[in-house]
Amino acid sequence: MAISEWPEHERPREKLLQRGPAALSDAELLAIFLRTGVPGKTAVDVARELLARFGGLRDLLAAGPEEVCQVSGLGEAKYVQLQASLEIGRRFLAEKLKREVTLSSTRDTKDFLQAHLRDRRNEVFCVLFLDNRHRVLAFEELFQGTLNGTAVYPREVLKRALKHNAAAVILVHNHPSGVAEPSRADELLTNRLKEALTLVDVRLLDHLVVGDGETVSFSERGLV
Repeated sequence: MAISEWPEHERPREKLLQRGPAALSDAELLAIFLRTGVPGKTAVDVARELLARFGGLRDLLAAGPEEVCQVSGLGEAKYVQLQASLEIGRRFLAEKLKREVTLSSTRDTKDFLQAHLRDRRNEVFCVLFLDNRHRVLAFEELFQGTLNGTAVYPREVLKRALKHNAAAVILVHNHPSGVAEPSRADELLTNRLKEALTLVDVRLLDHLVVGDGETVSFSERGLV
């Protein structure tokens, strides 16, 4: 039966308009995005199969173009749209972060970092640059590495801090393993960067390690 023949309150689009997007299941939200099904299957059927095949929305959005385009009814255009929707979500969180009057290790900060870094397959080292009221000036990915680590150059961090006229910074990196527990190397790097930043009168407020669903704060552990 086509979705147009379903009771109106069960159709994903009408349901969203009547009850809001939070009332829809993952499959229903994905069906709205897909718009149409394939012969013998509605868009909701296709969405359910996609979620089952990839293990959920997160793994679907993290999949590469080759994996996605192998699925019947999908192609490069749908893959591009999926990635665009994911990036819109990330940028929404980034704008929300920048509108904050001041910044500390808030839920919004951690949500933004989780969305940006949790599913990266390689380690990435980033910096949040802040003014003297701890408002966000910029967020930059400065170094990218391998599955096991990233080479970080303090001189480059200092150059970017001076470029943004930052009064303070928060360091951020992810652990592709999913385990957010800081390593001894992370602690040594943090101390090196803190000493270097002090020389140009820039405060190091925190170093956050992003894992799978968890973000560890050096500040909260008394390591900064």
